Amino acid sequence: MQFRQQALAKLQSPEELDLPVRFARPQGWLVLSVTVLVMAAASVWAVTGSVASTVSAPAVLTHGEGSYILQSPAAGQVTAVLAKEGQRLPAGSPVLKVRTAEGEAVVRTVAAGRITALAATIGQIISTGANVAAVEKVAGADDPLYATVYVPAENAASIPEDAAVDLTVQTVPSQEYGVLRGHVKSVDRAAQSARQIAAFLGDSQLGEQFTEDGRPVAVLVRLDKASGTKSGYKWSSADGPPYRLTSMTMATGSIRLADQRPVDWLLP
Repeated sequence: MQFRQQALAKLQSPEELDLPVRFARPQGWLVLSVTVLVMAAASVWAVTGSVASTVSAPAVLTHGEGSYILQSPAAGQVTAVLAKEGQRLPAGSPVLKVRTAEGEAVVRTVAAGRITALAATIGQIISTGANVAAVEKVAGADDPLYATVYVPAENAASIPEDAAVDLTVQTVPSQEYGVLRGHVKSVDRAAQSARQIAAFLGDSQLGEQFTEDGRPVAVLVRLDKASGTKSGYKWSSADGPPYRLTSMTMATGSIRLADQRPVDWLLP
């Protein structure tokens, strides 16, 4: 009965309308303001911002025209090796002499270039069409180097023209000299087979290696030049390595893909 009387007395008492009401503490307003600002900034970035991504893939430093595999036009025994690895020869230069049933035959270069590998030795018996040498198509020592990066086919469409490329060269300590700088020159939109890669590089093993996970796309990279470095090319460090680069050097290329919006807006 006592509690009932107290409840009735409270209901009959006038409301305290003159007392101030506190909706939130100052700390709460601060947290709310920060939250609103963060959400607003995120919304603006979602509309105007972009996300940069890269793709990494194996690469080879070569001259622009690639290489070719020199084959013997006749079967017989090798009697002389007339060229050396690393030697530059004009088109039609003798590389091997082969004794055949009809007489002596000479294996000559098809196009001017540098001998990167010799697969024949004196006394060896070879058959018609046998691979005897790999020749890189280069006319002079001043011909510029390029990098050919073999990227997965699904990334080819995302590579923009003149995209920036960082190359970690196998023969250059990156912790000391940094990475080699370059930009995309062209993208081959057709995926390449192991045979096509081997024909361009003059190395069947690289053709098989680069196609282990599927047919890649060849991306030709123009190396950025710098007159102040020993190599003649631009590096992430000031001077780069204290020596020149050679062709057929392995590397890893990191290509910047086209920027993508974080939010895709669907319009009716």
